[in-house]
Amino acid sequence: MFVRTDDKITALQATVFLNNTILGAGILTLPRSVSQTVKTPDSWLSVLLGGAIVMLVVTLMVKISQQFPGKTVFQYAALITGRVIGGALCLLLILYFIVIAGFEIRTLAEVTLFFLLEGTPIWAVILPFLWLSTYLVHGGINSIARVYTIVFPISIMILLISYALSFRHFDIDNLRPVLGNGLLPVFRGLKSTVLIFTGCEVTMTLVAYMQKPKQAVRAMLGGIAVLLCLYLLTVVMVIGGISINSAITSTWPTIDLMRSFEIPGFIFERMEFPFMVIWLMQMFCNFSSFFFQSTLGISQIFKMKLHPIIYAMVPVLFLSAMLPKSMTDLFALGDAIGKMGILLFLLLPVLLSVIWLIRVKGLKQHV
Repeated sequence: MFVRTDDKITALQATVFLNNTILGAGILTLPRSVSQTVKTPDSWLSVLLGGAIVMLVVTLMVKISQQFPGKTVFQYAALITGRVIGGALCLLLILYFIVIAGFEIRTLAEVTLFFLLEGTPIWAVILPFLWLSTYLVHGGINSIARVYTIVFPISIMILLISYALSFRHFDIDNLRPVLGNGLLPVFRGLKSTVLIFTGCEVTMTLVAYMQKPKQAVRAMLGGIAVLLCLYLLTVVMVIGGISINSAITSTWPTIDLMRSFEIPGFIFERMEFPFMVIWLMQMFCNFSSFFFQSTLGISQIFKMKLHPIIYAMVPVLFLSAMLPKSMTDLFALGDAIGKMGILLFLLLPVLLSVIWLIRVKGLKQHV
């Protein structure tokens, strides 16, 4: 059986799928990465501006996908640009998904080792998650979406409770002055901001699986809006709680904020433990999305059965995860993904849209 797009999902499931694809390790590292670039308390402005840009590009992705009902970008790219160029773009996108998947599961393993299983071989942490994800992806997009609708609300609830409890350490002066060094630092932070929205390219496959594709714009923009609010809240709470200098020097600033307070008599006196447990689940979902997207792409480009590709991808993703030799290499890989993401994020939908419009206009003039 070849890959089908009749395994439909609802608009809400599509929104949650997009959220779980994007919301992963970025929530743990965003305050550090954007603050290191901006170097002022205006990091939250970079997140706000970056989110607005992402919304515009996602709208473009949806619009071009709606022109080809029931087809993913791996199928319609060749129809727009030709088999050679379209195939090359899709292979680049698949490589991109594989690298991100390796980055996400390696980050998951590093966080697990640092906070929960110190001294455990890293491969022993990666493999169980990898096989569990294989089982999930094997069930198809509907099974994945149902799991995501369970995990996502719990993740948000724990995150919001943690921020609410940390509010006692919040100091508004840590966010001042606003635009003290002008707008230039804010624009410099856009690269780091785009990185945290890495994965929104899945929009160009999700539309094909939606029961009502006409609702895709609202569903996708709703998902991005939720993520933007969460990322904005994260940067504001972390910088306001531990200061810009601490955010820059910390490896996991969001977790450091959770560790900065205790709640005697509460269900959990220290919130970093429930937060870490649920966020490992969230990062697992994030990895599974890219696992699914990469196998889907290979299957549709080469017209092969999906399930054998899923199993063949297991060693590839394991090698991708083991490629960084240290945390420094891992963060360098994250920066490289950000640069590659900006290229694909802007090039793919814009290029496809421009060529499509030229072809449509040319056909109309010919007629």
